[in-house]
Amino acid sequence: MKRPYTALIVDDEPHLRMYLKLLLKQIGFKTFSEAQNGQEGVDLYKSRRPDLVLLDVNMPVKEGMEALEEIMEFDENAVVVMASSVASRQAVERSVELGASYYLRKDTPKEEIVEQLNTLIEDIWE
Repeated sequence: MKRPYTALIVDDEPHLRMYLKLLLKQIGFKTFSEAQNGQEGVDLYKSRRPDLVLLDVNMPVKEGMEALEEIMEFDENAVVVMASSVASRQAVERSVELGASYYLRKDTPKEEIVEQLNTLIEDIWE
């Protein structure tokens, strides 16, 4: 199976979108879409169908869990990684129930984030 190269980054903080984009570039992603809230994220997912979605949990307009639910209803094979600074057991369990492939803490050291995403990609695409 081909390695993924398109990603959608959904986060209300521009500097975090830029940071996550730089990390994804390190592991081979080439094409990016960005959304600043969950509703924009759902709309962009439906129109662009990226290989991977990094989705913040806490955002205005539409929360990440709501957006995750809509994306998974639209495409049950979507690969969505929840990215949040909050990693309560309840939030992690809820995201997995809704279909997230992984839950990532944004305050994890960047080398670990890259390693975790690389492992996820190998597990899913290779």
